[in-house]
Amino acid sequence: MLRARPLCELLPPNLGPISINRSYIDLEELDSRAFPEVKWGGHFSPHDCTAVHKVAIIVPFRDRKQHLPIFLNHMHRFLMKQKLEYGIFIIEQVRSDYFNRGKLLNVGFLESQNVSHWHCFIFHDIDLLPMDQRNIYSCPLEKHPRHHAAAVDRLHFKLPYTDLFGGVTAMTLEQFKKVNGFSNRYWGWGGEDDDMCYRLFKMGYRITRYNMSVARYIMLGHSKTRANPKRGQILSGVKGKMKKDGLSSVEYLVMKRNLHQLYTHIIADINEDLESLKLTYLAHMLFGDKLS
Repeated sequence: MLRARPLCELLPPNLGPISINRSYIDLEELDSRAFPEVKWGGHFSPHDCTAVHKVAIIVPFRDRKQHLPIFLNHMHRFLMKQKLEYGIFIIEQVRSDYFNRGKLLNVGFLESQNVSHWHCFIFHDIDLLPMDQRNIYSCPLEKHPRHHAAAVDRLHFKLPYTDLFGGVTAMTLEQFKKVNGFSNRYWGWGGEDDDMCYRLFKMGYRITRYNMSVARYIMLGHSKTRANPKRGQILSGVKGKMKKDGLSSVEYLVMKRNLHQLYTHIIADINEDLESLKLTYLAHMLFGDKLS
């Protein structure tokens, strides 16, 4: 008779500060050689104990191919040491001149549910790498969301303002649904994280953080994303829009869904003119070459 495996420790031993390799890595070589313990789709669970936390890592993505292998190489090493069961989901945006981080995170949340029932969701920018393994990627037991990336090197390891809730954040399934996810209205850099902060406060949550000596991150270099010129205007009108704007209203079309050894790659069209595109896509699925 097989014995049930013991539960993994909430804080495994021998965790601490770690070095970060920011050198270029070939993605194909990383996929084929590294991390044999990771199952296709970027899913890992400890072999010697049963993980207490089951975590989906949701990463919005566009035009950062040089960052992807660096991120995967660092994060798998980091997460496996924490004895978590986890999956990494890279959600890539197509079309549109402006990036919509909030909408992509909503897509990632919904699509990850088709893979497994995750207890906890880490919403993670691809250019941020944690520097300390004691920064446990779980959802807090005190039932409040957690802001992980509190101390970033580009910001001199200081928190710019108290209500910051961006970069790397953790929410439970219940919390994310209760606030109706992220707003879908922020096209371009900025605004969606402050909007989420408002949603959390509105629903009675507060933001928790690890000690600043633990919540430290390195930011990878990149060109600046185009800013959202209307973010201030949208933020000022957040009140009353929360129930109608978010998970309940997100529209998107999955163009491709690929499983790689180290991650699940979902390519999605999140533009606002999706109806005609959906009809064209459906026609091609039904009739294929007959349309040409």
